[in-house]
Amino acid sequence: MSAVRISRQHWEGLLGELDVARRQRHLLTYRALLERLQLPSPAMQTLTAALEYLAVLDARAEQPLRSSLVISQGASRLPRTGFFECVERLGRFSGPSDGMAAASWHASEVVRVFEYAYPEEA
Repeated sequence: MSAVRISRQHWEGLLGELDVARRQRHLLTYRALLERLQLPSPAMQTLTAALEYLAVLDARAEQPLRSSLVISQGASRLPRTGFFECVERLGRFSGPSDGMAAASWHASEVVRVFEYAYPEEA
């Protein structure tokens, strides 16, 4: 996993955007998040590293992965391949990132995120 270099303000912004998406039961694209957070360059690498870090935190807390709410703009409407590599390392999913199993696992994880009551951030 790459080192996360994200300001506290951007980290809190990311958590806030994901919380709003969860409460409204909708997904966010990577592009929309980049535009809203205004991350410094290299923005995509910073965002993906932060999402992977959040996945680790959620997995340790045995919570659904909030990072599953972030998807590609493309036709698949799935997260990028790196997301599936990350969740495989965390022991949450195993299999190809572009198949029906990945789509099915992702859909069920999104529902779990929507329905889960996350503790308030300190």
